[in-house]
Amino acid sequence: MRLNGKTALITGAASGFGKEIAIRFAKEGSNLILTDLNEEGLHQTRQEIESSGSRVSIDLYKNDVSDFEDVQNLIHTVFSSGAVINILVNNAGWSHSNQPLLDVDHDTFRKVFEINVFSIYNFTQAIVPHWRNLGGGTMINISSTAGFRPRPGLTWYNSTKGAVNTMTKSLAVELAPDNIRVCGIAPVIGKTGLTEAFMGGPDTPESRKKFLDSIPLGRFSTPSDIASAALFLSSDEADFITGSILEVDGGRCI
Repeated sequence: MRLNGKTALITGAASGFGKEIAIRFAKEGSNLILTDLNEEGLHQTRQEIESSGSRVSIDLYKNDVSDFEDVQNLIHTVFSSGAVINILVNNAGWSHSNQPLLDVDHDTFRKVFEINVFSIYNFTQAIVPHWRNLGGGTMINISSTAGFRPRPGLTWYNSTKGAVNTMTKSLAVELAPDNIRVCGIAPVIGKTGLTEAFMGGPDTPESRKKFLDSIPLGRFSTPSDIASAALFLSSDEADFITGSILEVDGGRCI
């Protein structure tokens, strides 16, 4: 198993990409620390993993990734218990609805920025001191093709993912001497809780066609696609890869 004996903390693990990453990591032997604001969804994720016969340990925490103190307390609690986090997947994210840029109010943009960008700052500040003591760690940031090829109507969301891409590369450079790898994954639109926000309305065949026409391989990303990428980047097979942002996009960014 590719992650046997390791422990991964995955944010936003109650649904979508985060849930599938948790399921895949468990199959590969990783113990799990799963966080989300949706406690019911977290329990469903754990139940699904356990019903598959997995015997890895799974700890659940209700956590607000945008709250600096909440994240500090979470990481302190985990390490104080004697547990070790080898892999951090910053998956939690949010978006405003697809709409003209002037229609997005200040509070909405602040929320998008705090969840998508400040969350990475918060977890970096909390976990890096521990990783330096441990001799290394791996961080995976879930970004988006929106950070490379922005779509109209999502300007402020796009900007946060551009920030995630730059943060990922900058963190990789600064933390490499500490044996801390930092990589990103840039999915194209997929069926998640944010799909209709990206579309700016109901998920209809007409709305899908507008997006699918820009994806050469002709389909949306799936949680399984993203989990496969996260597994590779978190495994020993990728131990000489850092600062890379893997586009899982069916050719969207070509």
